[in-house]
Amino acid sequence: MTSSLRHALWVRRISGCLAAVWLALASLNSSFFSSPAHAAPGVAFGAQSVGSTPSSARPVPPVRHVPAQRLPSNSSHPPEAQSRLAVRSKIALVEDAKTSEVLLAKKAEQVVPIASITKLMTAMVALDANLPPEDMLTISDEDCDPVMGTTSRLRVGWSLSRADMLHVALMSSENRAAAALSRYYPGGRPAFIQAMNARAAELGMSNTHFVNPNGLTSENVSTAFDLVKLVQAAYQYPLIREYSTDRYYNVQIGRRILPYVNTNRLIGRPDWDIEVQKTGFISESGECLVMRVSLDGRPLIMIFLDSYGKLTRFADARRVRMQLALAQGK
Repeated sequence: MTSSLRHALWVRRISGCLAAVWLALASLNSSFFSSPAHAAPGVAFGAQSVGSTPSSARPVPPVRHVPAQRLPSNSSHPPEAQSRLAVRSKIALVEDAKTSEVLLAKKAEQVVPIASITKLMTAMVALDANLPPEDMLTISDEDCDPVMGTTSRLRVGWSLSRADMLHVALMSSENRAAAALSRYYPGGRPAFIQAMNARAAELGMSNTHFVNPNGLTSENVSTAFDLVKLVQAAYQYPLIREYSTDRYYNVQIGRRILPYVNTNRLIGRPDWDIEVQKTGFISESGECLVMRVSLDGRPLIMIFLDSYGKLTRFADARRVRMQLALAQGK
């Protein structure tokens, strides 16, 4: 046999073997990818899981709407009430001020420090005393903050009228002003704090307790549910509504003019109708915001507690507003 003939036979044999191997591999590949029994669970090839049907034939699962938060099982509020809204504050409550319908509840039963939200109660107790608003109150060392070491624009020895003290305490969260209001109360600060707790009990704020008038302590505590009651009560006072929603206010001390600005960034915005509000912050409470607003004629109470960052609480208010508008098709 010539060498050329032997070469041709070897080529034919090799080609036949390769063809047989190719056919075997093709058959194995077809059975492996088409049979779910051979698929390893959780292994994916490309975008499709092994054992699943092609995307064009795969049934589309129904969309599941999972509530962002759940109310505790012992709550009297329906759990579905809070499933429509989502916020980033750790604690939140949004409630219709007229019907008491809960639109959002997120850890609203949790007892937490409330910082300067305290000053709404301080203002109510001060006004309930019916003391002359023109009386001059002088800042003393007793009004300074020895625990947290916070500063104030009101120096020891400076005097303001009771009305001005109340004004800057509400709109600009002036701590020494709140402290002075309590010190000039009949019976002094101990009687004032006692009156704060008595008023809380009267309002049914069963999970609320106060130990000072300005909130510079982690021992002034409440819940979002209780704070709705506080906001509703504060709304009944025209001066609290006025003072807490002023955008700017100038205080004159001798020849000095001290300009104050509201601590709520939403105040003065043309798209917000805020009827009463208060902000607060200490490290133990996080950033806090409570307010009663009117959205398209509907009065709502918004409570945002333990927010991270200075803007989250305000952004949450905008999120609630936007989500409600979307839900109503606006």
